[in-house]
Amino acid sequence: MKSLEPGICTKWVYTFLRCVCVCVCVFDCVKQTVDGHGVRGLYRGLSSLLYGSIPKAAVRFGMFEFLSNKMRDENGKLDSTRGLFCGLGAGMAEAVVVVCPMETVKVKFIHDQSSANPKYRGFFHGVREIIRTEGLRGTYQGLTATVLKQGSNQAIRFYVMTSLRNWYKGDDPNKVINPLVTGAFGAFAGAVSVFGNTPLDVIKTRMQGLEAHKYKSTLDCAVKIMKHEGPKAFYKGTVPRLGRVCMDVAIVFIIYEEVVKVLNKVWKTD
Repeated sequence: MKSLEPGICTKWVYTFLRCVCVCVCVFDCVKQTVDGHGVRGLYRGLSSLLYGSIPKAAVRFGMFEFLSNKMRDENGKLDSTRGLFCGLGAGMAEAVVVVCPMETVKVKFIHDQSSANPKYRGFFHGVREIIRTEGLRGTYQGLTATVLKQGSNQAIRFYVMTSLRNWYKGDDPNKVINPLVTGAFGAFAGAVSVFGNTPLDVIKTRMQGLEAHKYKSTLDCAVKIMKHEGPKAFYKGTVPRLGRVCMDVAIVFIIYEEVVKVLNKVWKTD
């Protein structure tokens, strides 16, 4: 077998460290936010959310880096269309590897803790009970909806971010983008993604809840929501989700871009 070229190994290590740095920063931000609030009711399902956020960010940005490095032109530029496909691949990867099982557990936890007689005593107990009673398949409810949701979500976000970044830099690929500008671009990308895929998010949540057995498939779920609740039901929770997602995407992209800038200075891969 041929050995891997040193340059390829270096790029893989570099990409991995980028993801680790992003994940540590995001985790610290979440931790400080949680430590500063004492309203437990607003944080039901937080444990499963935290356990999934770090690997989710790693898979998302790691896959995007991998795909974008393959799809850049001879000048190292990534156009908006290719950014869309890279984002789509990143979203689908995180959906299968991390998001679907973690979101299923999170949704079940939130619904369980809101019931009159909660049956899960903690995160690990809940996961063990879900696997014991439903098998590994029980953590992959709504996989199709999750792949569609995460794929379209990241495709929209990275498409918007790539388009805005290329527009801002113009003919100067080395132009530095101010973190505040990056944050504004991220918030806008988050807003666009909310309006673009909230219906898929609603379907995904229904498919992963404790009453998921009511639906035969993702299509059946969509049809029943439309039939019994009308089109407005697909946009339930849009406003609160809009505020959370805009801030979340803005912060994550700022952290990511700034970490990349630092690593590009201290660790040369060319």
